[in-house]
Amino acid sequence: MSAPIIELRGVGKAYGAFRALTDIDLAVDAGAVTCVLGDNGAGKSTLIKILAGLHPPTEGEVLVDGETVTFGSPRDALDHGIATVYQDLAVVGDMPVWRNFFLGQELTGRFGLMRETEMREITVERLHRMGVDLPDVGVPIASLSGGQRQVVSIARAMYFGARVLILDEPTAALGVKQSGMVLKFISAARDEGIGVIFITHNPHHAYLVGDRFVLLNLGRQKMDATRDEVTLDELTLEMAGGGELSSLAHELDR
Repeated sequence: MSAPIIELRGVGKAYGAFRALTDIDLAVDAGAVTCVLGDNGAGKSTLIKILAGLHPPTEGEVLVDGETVTFGSPRDALDHGIATVYQDLAVVGDMPVWRNFFLGQELTGRFGLMRETEMREITVERLHRMGVDLPDVGVPIASLSGGQRQVVSIARAMYFGARVLILDEPTAALGVKQSGMVLKFISAARDEGIGVIFITHNPHHAYLVGDRFVLLNLGRQKMDATRDEVTLDELTLEMAGGGELSSLAHELDR
């Protein structure tokens, strides 16, 4: 078997006396969705920062294609094909959709002039490939629904060569219909052979698309299971407290 695209081995992170992560193992394969679950304070944000090249781990190692790497910046992570779509999306609301799609990586021609027609066509084609047909990619991105903005960000990352796509709580602020749209495109990214890391606190959303489930609790890894090894009920129970909750329920029943 080939090595995972990205792998963490025994990774920990401390900020002074505060320990945010301890002994985390994580492997992300091509064409698979790895769901990282946990409540606020579980360590999900710190994990994202390590994977995205924002913060180095205090201990442990990060491997890409089986080789140990050191990310000194988000640019280093991007150069290895690891792209992060944050919850706030980092879009410019009053700019057109096509400008946001190419933001910071605009196509230019002679005299530095932007190749607007080409960028518009590429944006339309890539969104269509993801199943989204916008009447006009010249409208401000702020006019799109939250789900559509998420899809633009996902399609953009894929176009610019993402091999691993880290999605930070992409359904957290969305309604049922828009969440369904985003989950559909997470599956589409997987079908394109991309390794997806889906950060979420919602076990129902995770179970709809996930192939592997990693549960964090207070910076420690509480579960690492494949879809064949855990049911939705078991995953939900573990999120809610797992064995501790079952013991409490048993005591209350006595």
